[in-house]
Amino acid sequence: MTPSYDVSFVALSYFISVVGAFVALTAVDRMRIQTTGNARRLNLAAAAVSLGGIGIWAMHFIGMLSLRLGMGVSYSVPETLLSLLAAVGASALALYWVSKGRTVARLLGGGFMFGTAVLVMHYLGMNGMRFNGFFRWSSELVGASVAIAYAAAVAGLWLAFSARSLPLRAAASLVIGVAVCAMHYTGVAAAGFVCTSPNPPAFPTGANLITSLELPALVTVASLGMAMVIAIDQMFQRFIGDVPSKQRGQVARQAR
Repeated sequence: MTPSYDVSFVALSYFISVVGAFVALTAVDRMRIQTTGNARRLNLAAAAVSLGGIGIWAMHFIGMLSLRLGMGVSYSVPETLLSLLAAVGASALALYWVSKGRTVARLLGGGFMFGTAVLVMHYLGMNGMRFNGFFRWSSELVGASVAIAYAAAVAGLWLAFSARSLPLRAAASLVIGVAVCAMHYTGVAAAGFVCTSPNPPAFPTGANLITSLELPALVTVASLGMAMVIAIDQMFQRFIGDVPSKQRGQVARQAR
């Protein structure tokens, strides 16, 4: 099959990746300010969900919606959700590892963990595709996607702990969005889709399968759930930040 792309979904996937990266960089910036363990853990969770869940996972599946193959495609729910857990979990691990000390060794180690997770998420997500045919992979493009993933992971982690001002975080988010999309679309281009059915538009059906027509609903629900996690994190941080200021005000009134 000859693939084509819906430009509007490609642009949307890039936008989602940039937004996820920006929120993650903001949470990472707060990790440097917060001194309490709870606040740091909340910011780490927000950064991991934003970067791994929204900036990478949601971007991936919105990017898959941009793919036009001329045949019906379904997705395995277990593999799709497992790819989400891999992206968020590895993002948390890599960010935590680098936050302990921004040395070259930690940066490279965190980049390896994060890059591996991005690759696992991407190819696990593609392995969850069901269609009437099979993949024919280009080893050269798979290799290129691996190189991009690791380079982007190291660069992304470096930017995460270097971009402190708002303009720098915005610029860094644009760069991370380009890197994530470059890896994704290179990985998709590595796959050749060979149809073996006389009826290509037919959607594969079965237990734990959703069609590409239902995929937007799954991605939307998951993204809204992740956004709620981040919103709860922000409310907790506001509460935690207000308590010391109230205590300081009470102490000042008692002194007077």
